[in-house]
Amino acid sequence: MIPAPFRSGPFIVRPEWIDYNGHLNLAYYLVLFDMATDALWAPLGLGDGLRAAGFGTFAAESHILYRAELLAGEEVVIDSQILGLDDKRLHGAHEMRRVQDGALASMQELMYLSVDMRTRRVAPWPEAVVAGLQDAAATHAAVPPPDWVGRRVMSLHDPHPRPHPEGEERRSSFRPSPA
Repeated sequence: MIPAPFRSGPFIVRPEWIDYNGHLNLAYYLVLFDMATDALWAPLGLGDGLRAAGFGTFAAESHILYRAELLAGEEVVIDSQILGLDDKRLHGAHEMRRVQDGALASMQELMYLSVDMRTRRVAPWPEAVVAGLQDAAATHAAVPPPDWVGRRVMSLHDPHPRPHPEGEERRSSFRPSPA
């Protein structure tokens, strides 16, 4: 049984990941989240065993929110939660926190697909991993989903934007005034 949420890390922000603004380049948030996914996959049976059976997981959709900058040498931990599971998909979320102060640095929501690597098509999870996935999903279902799950990128043309997770609306100063 894996804990809910599942914690991985700590991971260290490497100096070569720092951009010209002096903080972690946005691409490396994804790298860190992918490392957390790999750490979660092992106890779920979605690592080497799944690949040996001719299956893999593909990310069909990913959404990252950035909350706090990270600097070279800082450590982060990532809490992962299974939000949903069906016969071919796994809906998940990650929250990255800075170890030093516990600050929420970034969040990621994803939809993974089970893929038969022989046909390179979406296929049902292999029978060997189904029970473990269902047990983990049931354990994680007892934890409420994060309030930011399901967000989308704000449109500058949407007259009814969804509220920001903290309850405040974020609007661009370039947004045209309603007529």
